[in-house]
Parts: sequence; structure tokens; C-alpha cells
Amino acid sequence: MSISALAARDNAEWCDAMCRAHGLPGAFTQRAWTNPARTPVLYPDAVTLTPDATAADVLDHIDTDSGASVKDSFATLDLPGFDVLFEAQWIHHPAPGTRPSRAPISWEVVRDAATLAGWEQACFAGGMTGLFLPALLGEVTILCGRIEGDIVCGSVLTPRDQVVGVSNVYASGCDLDSSWAGTVTMAARLFPGRPLVGYESDPNDAVQHGFTTAGPLRVWIKG
Repeated sequence: MSISALAARDNAEWCDAMCRAHGLPGAFTQRAWTNPARTPVLYPDAVTLTPDATAADVLDHIDTDSGASVKDSFATLDLPGFDVLFEAQWIHHPAPGTRPSRAPISWEVVRDAATLAGWEQACFAGGMTGLFLPALLGEVTILCGRIEGDIVCGSVLTPRDQVVGVSNVYASGCDLDSSWAGTVTMAARLFPGRPLVGYESDPNDAVQHGFTTAGPLRVWIKG
């Protein structure tokens, strides 16, 4: 399986975990993950899993009313009535080695609802609540970085058999460079020997920390 296909599958699994946390499970076929219900904000209603996925593979299985969104993982679809919301690149990092953490940030795995609420507050600067629910703590690995006890950065790791997905890398009280550095270090410590995958609309920060681009994707939205 190609790096982009591994990354797409990981991303679909992460989208499904988010949806299941909200009581909205999706469904997998060979070519796509889809959800018949409108998914939580910021998450697509469908993710293609193979380059030969067709419009019918996704549109026949989602609510195609206004606001519907599709992650076109290989930038191959033509979706009538949809507009391109943004384009991005899959990213890949060979299995990273461990390295010292950057002071003064201390990193930890989020393990309780109160810390998760603080993580979400820092991530969205208080502009969104209730997206990251405690049910996710048993599904994925959510990381937070602290300075003097305050959450200043974070990310999400989604471990799979062959790779570890990296997403939601943010910084609210430090520089983004430190957040990427800490995320890669924690991934190496928690899941040694596994390559990292993800996607970024602007991959420059990830590239500075050993990632390379692995292929294009598009996100479409129905107006």
C-alpha cells in the first residue's frame, strides 16, 4: 500500500473515531469511508481510500445537502455541485528516533476529561467546545505540552499497525516549531519504530521536522 493510501486510511479511521464519539458511526467499503449523517464540524462526510474511488462511491452514501464535505484523498474526483474548499498534501516521516524534549515545555498524554477540556480550550482559543469528547481518550492518543502547568500546545496521534497518524498540531502559548518537535519526540517514545503520516495544507512546518510530502488531496464542500 502506498504512503498516501496508508495516510488516507488512517485519516478515515480518525474521522470515524471522532464520529463514533458523537454517536455517529460511519461505514467502510474498499474504496471509501462514508457517513450517512452530517458529521461533527471540521470533519468530512466521506474520505476516499483508493485512487479509483468514484463520485458514486461517496455521494450515494452521504447527505448531499448544503454543507456536505468530501475528502478526495488522491485529488482525482469530479463532484458536480461541489466546490474545492482547500487543497493539501499528505505527509510522511520515517520512524523517528527519540530526542531530548525542548525545555521549558513538558509533554504528557491526556488521560482525563478535565485535561481534555483544557486541551480543547487551548486548541481553539475558547472558540469551540464539545468537539473533543472524553470517549476519544480510549480511541486515540491526545498529547498536550505545558509550561508552568498551563497547556500551550498539543496534537493527536492515531496509532495503526503500520503507521501513526499525526493531526491537530497546534500552539497557543509557544511557537508551532516547538509543538511539532514535541509531537515527533512523543511519537517516537510512545510508538517506537513506526513511521508517521498526516496531511497539511501548508506542509512547511512539518517538513522542517523531517516530514516529506507524499501526494495531493482535496476537500470538497457543497454550497
